[in-house]
Amino acid sequence: MRPSILNPLFANVETLRGIGSKSLKLLQKLCGDKIVNLMWHLPYNIVDRTYSVPLSKAIPDKIWTGVVTIKEHIVPPSKKQPYKIVVTDGSSDLTLNFFKYYKDAFQKSLPVGYKKAISGKLEIFNAKWQMNHPDYIVIPEFFETLKSVEPVYPLCAGVTNKMMLKLRNEWIKNVPDLPEWQDKHFLQANNFPSFYEAIKTVHYPHKTADLESSNPAKKRLVYDELLSNQLALAIVRQRNKKQAGRSIKGNGFLREKLLKNLSFELTDAQKRVLNEIYQDQEAVYKMLRLVQGDVGSGKTIVAFLSMLNATECGLQSAIMAPTEILAKQHFETMGQWADILGIKIELLTGKIKGKKRQSILEDIISGKVDIIIGTHALFTEDVEFNDLAYVVVDEQHRFGVNQRLELTNKGNNPDILVMTATPIPRTLVLTQYGDMDYSKIDEAPKGRLPTDTRIIPLTKINEVVEGLSRKISTGSRAYWVCPLVEESEKLDLAAAEERYAHLQKIFGDKVGLIHGKMKEKEKDAVMEKFKTGEYSLLVATTVIEVGVNVPEATVMVIENAQRFGLAQLHQLRGRIKRGFEASACILLYGYPLSNVARERLNIMKTSQDGFLIAEKDLELRGGGEILGTRQSGFNEFKLADLSEDKDLLYTAKKDADMVLATDKNLTSPRGQALRCLLYLFEQDEAVKTYLAG
Repeated sequence: MRPSILNPLFANVETLRGIGSKSLKLLQKLCGDKIVNLMWHLPYNIVDRTYSVPLSKAIPDKIWTGVVTIKEHIVPPSKKQPYKIVVTDGSSDLTLNFFKYYKDAFQKSLPVGYKKAISGKLEIFNAKWQMNHPDYIVIPEFFETLKSVEPVYPLCAGVTNKMMLKLRNEWIKNVPDLPEWQDKHFLQANNFPSFYEAIKTVHYPHKTADLESSNPAKKRLVYDELLSNQLALAIVRQRNKKQAGRSIKGNGFLREKLLKNLSFELTDAQKRVLNEIYQDQEAVYKMLRLVQGDVGSGKTIVAFLSMLNATECGLQSAIMAPTEILAKQHFETMGQWADILGIKIELLTGKIKGKKRQSILEDIISGKVDIIIGTHALFTEDVEFNDLAYVVVDEQHRFGVNQRLELTNKGNNPDILVMTATPIPRTLVLTQYGDMDYSKIDEAPKGRLPTDTRIIPLTKINEVVEGLSRKISTGSRAYWVCPLVEESEKLDLAAAEERYAHLQKIFGDKVGLIHGKMKEKEKDAVMEKFKTGEYSLLVATTVIEVGVNVPEATVMVIENAQRFGLAQLHQLRGRIKRGFEASACILLYGYPLSNVARERLNIMKTSQDGFLIAEKDLELRGGGEILGTRQSGFNEFKLADLSEDKDLLYTAKKDADMVLATDKNLTSPRGQALRCLLYLFEQDEAVKTYLAG
């Protein structure tokens, strides 16, 4: 239950003075409907209204604040001209111009002879002072209040900065005197203020530096957020370690037999990761591990060998792929290995229906099937396992913490291995997968050549097609990828179909087309023709399935490559690093080419290291983009920027681990304060579900 001291912050914004139904809807759209949402909605700039010299000594193009006397109203002859009010501060005259006005209202509220405090940008026109639409016109008594530094907030249509400032002056009263959750020595060492002082500093700044990421107040709030993230994940990780699992330790017979019959040797990285998995499986606690491997690093054989460990114990394993194409590919690859060993594997997808499905379901529940391969269909209600002990989730890096926990509902609390070919920066591993143990296959199979990556302008497309023709004539296969942007899906599809028609004229019926509007069955048919060689060139509007394995495909052309992110480009290039032949990736770019896009393309040209590319992608685009924006379970930070705040994140992880090592249920005075922190950043689930007390 949320500590009652936080209730004022979690009250609805409509409880604040001046908020009606219209304002409420706008604020919900901008930042959320709770007062705490306004607190986390930080300003990004300031307007300094402290410049207040006599007009006779003023400098143009500055924001000026002063008390003036109204001298004259000049009514324009037509609505197309501005309404002018001449005022004076005693040293010089100033003309206020209004392009939107109500004459009667102006003459009533701003009569000649009245004094007003005003603030706005000073300009010179025809050697005279003028100010277009002053930002403020208030009674003189508010002059000192007006003469201040004003924060500028991110806004949306219908919400003004004045409105945000009024709300700030209201919600700040709701910030309670919270117990300090940070270690006092840590605060002193970093010159961090108290939580309340930090909030006051960023919402009532005195200078631009108060809003910069290096400011101690801003850093303190960022650290609070990162600590709440790391503490919540550490609590879940601690809970997972407590969960009773079962010890899986086979006799090694099947694994040794398979390794003797493979046409390749495992890399040192594969062996290291397998040992880490085997240690987890042998433990009596439940396993939850993420294995990251760059494209073509050999994750599939690692997954299969770890499943054989369960098979040797007479237990069932399942591997879940994100698409039917990948599930079938796993079935084909693993089927060859299963035949060597004489074990039974089955494929179960949503397409398999009727008697065939019923027969497979019966074999699964009876225990005849050792390894089950499928899609999400594996976890539908009608699928019952005999004794599911181990689940491999392939390419499901978009699964959030809660979805990963749901997987445990099938079987008797099975061990879980999550695999991804999307290289993830260390900061994102910590913040998004901190509930899991982590392994990395960071070595390519011996003999695999790097892909020759070239950057070529679209104006040279004919030369690219000629080169492609030469490669295809020698038996190579190639991908031609066209970008697909949701906002103009129809236009992009039309462009891809146009490119397909153009290439058909050159390559005839050796060209296939695959796009997102096709039915799954049609996609499968096209991919099958490409895999068998009936098609030599495949034009695709969608990103070609991660993991699709066509070793004969050695060339990839990416059209308008500047429209793809680094992670996407690297994933695409990975489709042609499947065999041991030389491969080439052509990045065709169009104009305009931004500096960021140019940098992306240059990184692709100079690096083959997916992990380095992922770090660069984080710097250029941010975490949400790398993992797939708005994905399920992805934690978008309100204050932290992982590309800037790495050091704070690593410190937060150490702090969270240290806290739980001595106070696992957060019952000490600092522990109780940390519970407040978790609720403040809405990490409620970690407290409610996993903490005792």
